[in-house]
Parts: sequence; structure tokens; C-alpha cells
Amino acid sequence: MSTVESAMTESSGQRRWLSFDLAGEHYAIDLARIHEVVRLTEMAHVPGAAEEMLGLVSLRGAILGVLDGRRRLHLDPHIKWDNELRRLVVVSTETGEQVALLVDAVHDVIEQAVTDLLPPPARHNLGTNEAVQAVLVAHEEFIAVLDVDRLCHLQPDKN
Repeated sequence: MSTVESAMTESSGQRRWLSFDLAGEHYAIDLARIHEVVRLTEMAHVPGAAEEMLGLVSLRGAILGVLDGRRRLHLDPHIKWDNELRRLVVVSTETGEQVALLVDAVHDVIEQAVTDLLPPPARHNLGTNEAVQAVLVAHEEFIAVLDVDRLCHLQPDKN
């Protein structure tokens, strides 16, 4: 059963997502998976880490890995964005691990019926869309809904 189909079989008809931007594109994550949103803070670099792992931050005594949302989704990492708007969205994975995702700007919470979810676009290049689980339309825009577990899963280095 696809993620969209399983979401549609849930008993609650409404669901809420936090919307945000990455490289000028619109994305959302299920609000139930978001722990908090914080301003960009100083990070400790991790030598030898995956390219999309920006470093580590300390938030309220917890050490969290920070993923670059642009690089993780294979978007242009060089698009200029106002650093005052950039945020860390702290998400919880299926295993309970918390990871911070660097995004360009956080917008609002979208509440819509689960049946409004559309299937994700065809995956011509699995690396590009693997984290997109569905699409929703809000404010007359298409918003890609991301699967937190797929988004946060880093492949081991093949070297």
C-alpha cells in the first residue's frame, strides 16, 4: 500500500502540515513529526560526514545532526536566501531520533483533508524524489509533502 493510500485510510479526515521553502520550492512535513522550529544557530562541523550533513547543534542539552534540506533533495545549494529567514526544523524519525533540517523559510500550518493528497510525481530519478510521499494544493500552489524517515535516512558512503 502506498503512503498516500495508507494516509487516506486513517480515521481522522483532517491532517496538518508545516509548510516551508527550499531553493524556491514549496514543501511540507506532517506536523505530528515536528518537535520544534528554531532560528539558525552555530553548528559544529563533522569531518568526514556526508555532504548533506552540515554539522551538529546543541538544543536544550541535546546534540542533533543538521541536514541541509537543499542538498538532501538535490536542489541547488547556491541559490541566495535571506539568512534571517532560515530555520532549523527539528523532526522526529520513526525510531524517535531527532534531526534538524535546515530550510530557507517556514510559512504556515496547512490543514486539509487527507483525501486531498495527490500521488507524488513519477520518479524518473529515485534520488531526487525518494522523500516526496505526496502532493497537496494549498494557496493555489503545489506543495510536495515529505516523508521524514526517507528524508533523514543517509545512505552509507560507498567508498
